[in-house]
Amino acid sequence: MYRDPNPFDEGADDSAFSNGGGRGGAAGGGGGKSQFQFRPTEPVGFGAGGNGDAAVDIPLDNMNGSNGKQSELSQWQADLKRREADIKRREEALKSAGVPMEDKNWPPFFPIIHHDIANEIPANAQRLQYLAFASWLGIVLCLVWNFIAVTVCWIRGGDSKLFFLATIYGMLGVPLSYLMWYRPLYRAMRTDSAFSFGWFFLCYMVRS
Repeated sequence: MYRDPNPFDEGADDSAFSNGGGRGGAAGGGGGKSQFQFRPTEPVGFGAGGNGDAAVDIPLDNMNGSNGKQSELSQWQADLKRREADIKRREEALKSAGVPMEDKNWPPFFPIIHHDIANEIPANAQRLQYLAFASWLGIVLCLVWNFIAVTVCWIRGGDSKLFFLATIYGMLGVPLSYLMWYRPLYRAMRTDSAFSFGWFFLCYMVRS
C-alpha cells in the first residue's frame, strides 16, 4: 500500500517540494533538487527612480501642544483684560467718591513718589511747604555725601565699621525721613488734618 510522505517529517523525502524525482519526475532523472525560493518584495514607489515617495509625518502631539499653547495664551489675555477692567472700575469708583489719586510723578526722570505742591497745597502754605521740601532734599544730599566721603576713606585704609554705618544710615535715613516727617507734613498741608500735624511735630522732635 502506497503512503504519501509526511512533508513535516525531518526524515521524509523532499520530493514533494522538488522539480525532479518522485512521481511524474522530469526526464533525464536529474538528481538535483531545487527548492522554492522566497524573495522579499520591494516597495513599489510612484516617484522617479522607483525609490518611493517620501512620507511626511506630522506628529499629533505637536499639534495638540500648539493648540494647548494657543488656548493658554488666549486665556491669559482674557484674564489680563479682566484685571485691567477691574482696576479701571476701582479707580473710577475712588474718583467718584472724592478720594484723591496719587500718581508717582517725582523725580521726573524716575518717578517714585507723588509730589505736586503747586496744585495740591493751598497758596498760603506753599512757601512753607517748599521750605520743608528743600530741607528734606538737604538731608538726602548730606546722607549721600556722607556715604561717598566714608567710602573714599575706607578705600584709603579707613575703618570698615564707619563704612557700614554710613551705608545703613544712608539706606534708612532717606526713606524714613520722607515717611516719618515730610510726608505727614505734606498731607497735613493738603488736607488740614490735625492728626497729620501732630504726627509731624512728634516725629520732627524725635529726629531733632
